[in-house]
Amino acid sequence: MGQFGKWIGGGLGWVMGGPIGGLLGFLVGSVVDNVQIGDLSVGQGNTRTTPGGFGVTLMVLIAAVMKADGKVVKSELDYVKQFFARQFGQNAAGEASMMLRDLLKQNIPLTDVCNQIARNMDYSSRLQLLHLLFNVSLADGIVHSSEQQVINRISDYIGISSADFASISNMFIPETDSSYKILEIKPSATNEDVKKAYRRIAMKYHPDKVSHLGEDFRKTADEKFRKVNEAYEKIKKERNMT
Repeated sequence: MGQFGKWIGGGLGWVMGGPIGGLLGFLVGSVVDNVQIGDLSVGQGNTRTTPGGFGVTLMVLIAAVMKADGKVVKSELDYVKQFFARQFGQNAAGEASMMLRDLLKQNIPLTDVCNQIARNMDYSSRLQLLHLLFNVSLADGIVHSSEQQVINRISDYIGISSADFASISNMFIPETDSSYKILEIKPSATNEDVKKAYRRIAMKYHPDKVSHLGEDFRKTADEKFRKVNEAYEKIKKERNMT
């Protein structure tokens, strides 16, 4: 069983219903060749975000972002494959490519998909989704304006606060005072406010917050946590804080 097979075998939960489930009819045949249908958790009312549910939801949103400019080129598919290879290994990269090619042929009802995510996925997992979408979009060295607009819409639709969106966005697209925006404070904040903000954001983005997604996705949260620490260290250096 490959990486996606392992995630999906662990349960798809709430994603098997609604618009996301409607996009996944090809999954068992094209990707999960060794998972028995009985292994797929489709429990009614189960809102816990499983690794399988998170993984396929991520792929649906990646497809939506890639379709943003009305065309998908081979280089974009290669970037996604490289991203998954780097994060999860070559087997997962191959499976992700197969899944993505199928999703790109489908019409993705983005608003309905995002509403389903907002209703059923815990907030920490939604933050991790947003972070990974930026990560994938930046795989070719630039987040294109059309992709950024779709990510902005996704963030709004899935209920991410404007401050949290700005925090994650500035990890990839630095603006003026980006370190402060990552910590969700203004440059006029006192040193004590900076310390308090760091503790609050570090707790919000700690990898343990998504431990329920399994070790593979928990590892991807390490980068977000590292960006917070880098922002804090930069501010401390600028202010000569101890």
